[in-house]
Amino acid sequence: MHGLLSTEDLAFKAQCQAYAQEQLAPLAKKLGEINEVPAALRNSLMHSGLYGPLYPKEYGGQGLSAVRICLAREAIAGVFGPADTTLAMQGLGGYPIVLAGTEAQKKKYLPALAAGQRLTTFCLTEPEAGSDVAAMQTTAQPDGDCFVINGRKRFISNGFSADMGVLFARTASADNPKSISAFIVEKTMPGWNVDWRIDLMAAHDIVEFEIHHLRVPKANLLGAVGGGFKLAMQTLDLMRMSVGAAALGMAQVALQESLAYAQKRAQFGRPIAEFQSTAFKLADMAVEIEAARSLVYLAAMKKDQNDPSASYHSSIAKLFATEAAFRCIDQAVQIHGGVGVVKGAVVERLYREIRPLRVYEGTTEIQKVIIANHLHKGAKKRTS
Repeated sequence: MHGLLSTEDLAFKAQCQAYAQEQLAPLAKKLGEINEVPAALRNSLMHSGLYGPLYPKEYGGQGLSAVRICLAREAIAGVFGPADTTLAMQGLGGYPIVLAGTEAQKKKYLPALAAGQRLTTFCLTEPEAGSDVAAMQTTAQPDGDCFVINGRKRFISNGFSADMGVLFARTASADNPKSISAFIVEKTMPGWNVDWRIDLMAAHDIVEFEIHHLRVPKANLLGAVGGGFKLAMQTLDLMRMSVGAAALGMAQVALQESLAYAQKRAQFGRPIAEFQSTAFKLADMAVEIEAARSLVYLAAMKKDQNDPSASYHSSIAKLFATEAAFRCIDQAVQIHGGVGVVKGAVVERLYREIRPLRVYEGTTEIQKVIIANHLHKGAKKRTS
């Protein structure tokens, strides 16, 4: 699929890879596994140019590009997970403003996000509302020139380090009891509190929020009242295939580590790479990675072309790439044997880091629901 990329996209890919190896890898070694975004990582990403494809040129970006978002995540995810998470959250927390923001909102927030001067997040998930967004219990009630928001959000990535976020809350009315709206919130607003930080199997800045009498100016309403659900789904449609790209990057690192190890690790008088059992594992990993790469970039290209089937292909890419990467990394650990399960080994870290990707931004099972729904609707159109 990379043979179909433009000259400009290929140049951006080279830029991402150079940044990952020359700047991010040494920083990752220095910082280790972290559950926040320290100043050193903020500054590194700020000057990397990787935020550019998340934002339009008129607000400081390079122009929205799903392909380049995927290229960036593929390059950095296997090198330093916190950098990938930060990049992803700049997209998830920034794209709703791109889609639905007023001109005043865009001018106020997007240039700072594109420059990395502010970090943002995406506040959708709740203790009782994961895949079932309609079960959302956080509420926003109009009160004068503000909305008063109360509720709780859970599993919010970069929630501790973010300076602001897009928060979704129920705005039920008699004519629309299921109404959900989106709001731009800032950490300086009283009532938006990090209740506790959550420890995951792999280091990650992820928190639970308590929202208590948070007064948000009506000027911070994002889009129309009741437009929040559609806005959240449109945002996930852009970023979902990039989860597959991150998984692809992790799998690629696992393959490189496994090949290098298998070529130097000798047993029974020869490198284990020469044993068919190991060679076939490496071959299977290569096939799965290339298949995942094709699906990810096909979805990204369709998104950039505004193809109506982009959402369908995005779910396919996310599902296949994350599942394939998990299989590849599992095989990488097997190839490494005992050293593969030693804390600090690259493949051991990847084994823990890949697992959440099969869950967040829609589990594998939810992707199957989305894909099946597309198939069902397509079949009904053909028979009607």
